[in-house]
Amino acid sequence: MPMGGGRRAGGIGGLGLIVIVVLALIFGFDPSQLLQGNLGGSTYRPGGDSMIQSGSDDELKEFSAAVLASTEDVWSGIFQQSGTEYREPTLVLFSGGVQSACGFAQAAVGPFYCPGDSKLYVDLDFLQQLTRQLNAPGDFAQAYVIAHEVGHHVQNLTGVMQETQAMHEQMSEVEWNTVSVKIELQADCFAGVWANHVNSDTQMIEPGDIEEAINAASAVGDDAIQQQSQGYVRPETFTHGSAAQRTRWFETGYRSGDIEDCDTFSVKTL
Repeated sequence: MPMGGGRRAGGIGGLGLIVIVVLALIFGFDPSQLLQGNLGGSTYRPGGDSMIQSGSDDELKEFSAAVLASTEDVWSGIFQQSGTEYREPTLVLFSGGVQSACGFAQAAVGPFYCPGDSKLYVDLDFLQQLTRQLNAPGDFAQAYVIAHEVGHHVQNLTGVMQETQAMHEQMSEVEWNTVSVKIELQADCFAGVWANHVNSDTQMIEPGDIEEAINAASAVGDDAIQQQSQGYVRPETFTHGSAAQRTRWFETGYRSGDIEDCDTFSVKTL
């Protein structure tokens, strides 16, 4: 997915519009729904509905919808191969705060997935912070964030979330943190699986795009965030994994494209 060097950070620009049109043709939705800017205050999802709240940045909405379309195509194919049906999630883009079935969340929480309503919630400001504060610029860095949250939806459909939640009630906070890291790293691996299939299906991904995703995975590692925010690192409090771990598992999924290689719960070393 070649990226134009002169585009504004966080936007999609002229080349990004071409990418949306190509994705639309490949994944079977109407590009005019995106390019005419009709997403504000309406619902959209290829093959369904995806809520995108009014007042959000049009370019990020367009790009996010295109990424969502590609994840649905990839995961529908993977699930079909295993003889099951993929149920599409709903994407909610918001700014400031949002109400979900999991409760009210402020933007400071960051992107999250709520299994209670099968929706992924992505703060538009966070997508822009990837460039401004986390030093993770590029469209594919933003795509990685969405693909990671879709990975949690896959975990919900496959029963991983239900199994781990049952374990949660019997664990200490430190023990649960370890499980939480495994959940997050598997979602990173699933994001890599998505990237592998997009590349195989479209040949639109260039090495620089994967580097953008890897850079984003590293930037949102617990150690990187703790070091930036408080000046020191406490591994026992990690809930998402270190920068090295998040990078490693995204790369694992991207190299193989096989979800069987994303079993973070069985390996001895993350």
